[in-house]
Amino acid sequence: PSAKVGHIGLYRDEVTHEPHEYYCKLPNPIEQRTIIVTDPMLATGGSGVAAVDFIKEHGGKRIKFMSIIAAPEGLKRLHEAHPDVQIYIGHLDRCLNENAYICPGLGDAGDRIFGTK
Repeated sequence: PSAKVGHIGLYRDEVTHEPHEYYCKLPNPIEQRTIIVTDPMLATGGSGVAAVDFIKEHGGKRIKFMSIIAAPEGLKRLHEAHPDVQIYIGHLDRCLNENAYICPGLGDAGDRIFGTK
């Protein structure tokens, strides 16, 4: 009952594969909370790293990251950028393809959620 929900909206640039923020709303006081970042897929790690960066910039300290599926490249990038963050992954797939999608993967999570493709 005391859980609060924040939202960090990011999208990945189709060409550079780098994340861009379009929304960030986090609960206060964030420095007193355990924060669980959830993302359906951890591919390149760019969005995961950016989300944790934003949380830390706002004072977050106790952070955990959870994802359903991940690529080794993204897991490595997130761990190297934020070694203090506990990371929980449901399944580690084999790699990223030339378009930075997880292989074999599940397709694009945003397209699946919002029916955009």
